[in-house]
Amino acid sequence: MYLSDERWRDLLRVRATDPAAVERAYNKRVRRQNLLSDKDTLFLVAADHPARGALGVGSDRTAMADRRNLLERLLIALAHPDVDGVLGSPDVVEELLLLDALDDKVVIGSMNRGGLAGAEWEIDDRFTGYDADALARFRLDGGKMLLRLDDSDAGTIPTLHACAQAVSELAAQGLMAMVEPLPYHRDESGALIMSKDAPSLSRAITVASGLGVTSAYTWLKIPAPQDISVLDATTLPVVVLGGAPSGDPAADLASWGGALSHDVVRGLVVGRTLLYPPDGDVAAAVDAAARLLKDAR
Repeated sequence: MYLSDERWRDLLRVRATDPAAVERAYNKRVRRQNLLSDKDTLFLVAADHPARGALGVGSDRTAMADRRNLLERLLIALAHPDVDGVLGSPDVVEELLLLDALDDKVVIGSMNRGGLAGAEWEIDDRFTGYDADALARFRLDGGKMLLRLDDSDAGTIPTLHACAQAVSELAAQGLMAMVEPLPYHRDESGALIMSKDAPSLSRAITVASGLGVTSAYTWLKIPAPQDISVLDATTLPVVVLGGAPSGDPAADLASWGGALSHDVVRGLVVGRTLLYPPDGDVAAAVDAAARLLKDAR
């Protein structure tokens, strides 16, 4: 067991009695020198969903609400030698730090989680997590921001502006800005639907690429397009996001495969698909994704 009763109780004790332990854990973390592995790839596990209230996996609407269970799954994933690190909100990152799980790992902090899943204001995604100063002070490796683009929702405008400012501030600190641009529209019921067609994805990529005073430190996190010519829209390094699991792990893996062979793509950032596979075998799911990335490069 990766998270024994004793280890869990110790984490809870530290949380309650020694809040300064968090800053000590940030300061003592052994940082990795390079973002990319020796294979020039980057494979991260994503765990920032709960901070936006996105807890569901398949039919289980609260799968990610059990924090001990989530941390156990993250520890299993991070133990795989080909997993380079984690993308998480401050609470999750700090719990993993207190569990001594992030030495020699890439750690990307999640910045905007204010667009709560299902909220009327979801597109207006305020920055409620890490900021650039904190990411630099805590010695993390970059910041990730979600940028949903909906031409019919004015909430897109403040999110665009805030993301541009964050890109500039991260670049000033020499830190990666991982921008996740996703085109959206609303259906007849008013529900937000991601637009997966090539023109919409290409447009989102070009908008995200131009954010901030420089693109020198910008990476893009995008869904694997069916038409990989979409990726011709940028020279920026790209990581493919896993998205919501379909319930068919083989199909999910296959959907990433074509994009991983494109020259601008450097790796994978996957969360629920690997952390909550249908058969419960996190280690096997992570290993299958690692082999896919290795074969594509």
